[in-house]
Amino acid sequence: MAVNPLTMTVLVLIYLAATLVIGYLGYKKTKCAEDYLVAGRDSHPVIIALSYGATFISTSAIIGFGGQAANLGMGLIWLTVLNIGVGILLAFVMFGKKTREIGQRLSAVTFPDLMGKLYKSPLLQYIAGFIIVISMPLYTAAILIGGARFIEPTLGISYSTSLILFALITAVYVVFGGIIAVMYTDAFQGTIMLIGMTILLVLTLGLVGGFTTGTTALTNMASLVPKALAAQGMTGWTSMPALGSPIWFTLVTTLVLGVGIGVLAQPQLVVRFMTAKNNKSLNRAVLVGGPFILMMTGVAFTVGALSNVYFYQTSGMIAIDAAGGNVDAIMPLFINEAMPDVFVIIFMLTLPAAAMS
Repeated sequence: MAVNPLTMTVLVLIYLAATLVIGYLGYKKTKCAEDYLVAGRDSHPVIIALSYGATFISTSAIIGFGGQAANLGMGLIWLTVLNIGVGILLAFVMFGKKTREIGQRLSAVTFPDLMGKLYKSPLLQYIAGFIIVISMPLYTAAILIGGARFIEPTLGISYSTSLILFALITAVYVVFGGIIAVMYTDAFQGTIMLIGMTILLVLTLGLVGGFTTGTTALTNMASLVPKALAAQGMTGWTSMPALGSPIWFTLVTTLVLGVGIGVLAQPQLVVRFMTAKNNKSLNRAVLVGGPFILMMTGVAFTVGALSNVYFYQTSGMIAIDAAGGNVDAIMPLFINEAMPDVFVIIFMLTLPAAAMS
């Protein structure tokens, strides 16, 4: 489905301009080193929750994991359960409170600083900083590439120019505005993501006749599971793979447990706890963060799986076949084929918002 290039370009430019303006507001509120690094330890619970959630969720969660749900089924919903139970409840209520308390008591302002002061080990601080310096750019580079690939055709500029533009805008508000600007822009981008995913869920359910009708149709498609996947234990898109099978291990130990528990180790998320004024702020943030993660991951996994129903009803193929065997192409293909032009534009803004945050 074609989207008017001029409309798309204007909206992208407005989005980028709004990001810079919000980043500037964060810069104006930054008066000292503690403001720059931990937002003066006085962030609003909603800002903390949206910033944490938006940083938690990237384009890989929407596009990549949505495609995996289309390929492996709704068993991936267990990752949503773990994301909320571990990534939000356990992280905020248990680890978050202790991190905030210790960080404030030791006047720690970064994750390596926290580790070094807590264990009274400068060496540990250097090691933590070294790991972040080495590993985070690799992850960041992948995200920047994804954002640049979106900007390239949208604005009609070269990939190199779009990459520099995307990186430069991000760098400007991060470097000059510090954590306050980062959290403000995260909250703005998280709001866009929430709107986009909510509309996506409503439109998808409309296409398949509602949740009950859609999942029933998906259940009845179990005989269409590719032979290669069936041989490895996949039993259908609405059921778990055979216990102990290769697909079960891939789904449970690699995707669900690996991502669901691994989130606790991400330093960029840990720092969010240190920006809270008190433990009550973290408790209140859970009320926003939980539903946010539910909508981000839950919608992506549900829509991804239900895309099989849409493709089978319209083309006689399951999603992975319609996408030519490319899991990452399933969600973009579904969005472009099934959704109205207006939503395509909204969703296209959701992707750079997820990448930039």
